[in-house]
Amino acid sequence: MKVRSSVRRICENCKIVRRKGVVRVICSDPRHKQRQGCSGHDQP
Repeated sequence: MKVRSSVRRICENCKIVRRKGVVRVICSDPRHKQRQGCSGHDQP
């Protein structure tokens, strides 16, 4: 899982989804998994 400030599709199979306010990239290739944002200390 890569944590980045800017997530984008790497291949055609990558899908950008929003789960619980977090933007994620899910893909059949596990190397393409990404998550946007920091560690989450600022959330209650």
